[in-house]
Amino acid sequence: MASPLFDMRVKNIFLDRPKVRRAVNRAKLRALSRAGAFIRQRARTSIRRRRGSSPPGSPPHSHEGSLRRLILFGYDRASDSVVVGPARLNKPGEAPSVLEFGGRTRVERRRTRRGGGRVIESKRVRIEARPYMGPALQKELPNIPKAWANSVRGG
Repeated sequence: MASPLFDMRVKNIFLDRPKVRRAVNRAKLRALSRAGAFIRQRARTSIRRRRGSSPPGSPPHSHEGSLRRLILFGYDRASDSVVVGPARLNKPGEAPSVLEFGGRTRVERRRTRRGGGRVIESKRVRIEARPYMGPALQKELPNIPKAWANSVRGG
């Protein structure tokens, strides 16, 4: 039986710990980024260009394409994970969140009066959930382990 001192020397001789950590961190970043990109793409393609509202429970329809363009991903060092979802809008409102989970929001509608003046009507409405991020994650979940396969390489 080997002594603990001998085991420690063997580890220090054969294992370049900083090099292994760098390789693992590089592979982790690459695998998480790949998973984030696939989830983002799945969410974007689930949002189709159509007129009118989508049926509740299915992904929302895109009328101008802004929601599709706003779906991004990024590596979060603090939590050592990848974050995928719509970016915050510059204007007030919670449209991406309300579409994903449902809820109440304010809707504005511009209207032209008979006399030629314009008026903006505003009212609160209840929106049924039209999830697009959750289903994208669920569909891509089986593929995530494949991104990790053979990902740590020496070099």
